[in-house]
Amino acid sequence: MSQNTKKQNAAREALKYVEDNAVLGVGTGSTVNYFIAGLQEIRDRIRGAVSSSRASTEKLMQMGIPVLDLNEVDHFDIYVDGADEVNPALEMIKGGGAALTREKIVAAVAKKFVCIVDDSKTVDVLGRFPLPVEVIPMAREYVARELRKLGGNPVWRQDCVTDNGNQILDVHDLRITNPGELEQAINAIPGVVTVGIFSRRGADVLIVGTEDGVRVSEK
Repeated sequence: MSQNTKKQNAAREALKYVEDNAVLGVGTGSTVNYFIAGLQEIRDRIRGAVSSSRASTEKLMQMGIPVLDLNEVDHFDIYVDGADEVNPALEMIKGGGAALTREKIVAAVAKKFVCIVDDSKTVDVLGRFPLPVEVIPMAREYVARELRKLGGNPVWRQDCVTDNGNQILDVHDLRITNPGELEQAINAIPGVVTVGIFSRRGADVLIVGTEDGVRVSEK
């Protein structure tokens, strides 16, 4: 079974969490694109969506699903998004698509965070995937020096500008045994917008596409 088929199966399983007249949070990435495509079948049941990126916003609008400004919504039921890595505690690394700040904001507002991945994204310890950190451009080199002090090897993701007009440092060579502690430490560095560790707000439900179908875990 291909990785794309596994992603598609996980995305289809997530559609079961969409309730009638729902406002959805919708993330970004290849697995989420399958979820957005699946919304076509149930779009009449959806009141609107809050999107974490311009790319997802465009796809939702093309489908005729109203995209709401998060400032107009005080809460919504579920947020569906992927991850670059996820551990057994449902803590994640996100930001491979450079949408980590908006994803973290939308996740914070959602009552339930449903994470959809294929089984290549599940790990025992986070850090194999380089950790994205969104930074204010003028602070990039300062933040990089501070990240080296934490044991990482930051690399500027050149030719990448986030939807917020910022830059990304991808931090290699980390073995993240205490995600919550590292999330707090990196977020405290002046010039950091946010780090791609989702520990303080991890997933509530994890749907993994595997060779044998989907595996669902709940916190």
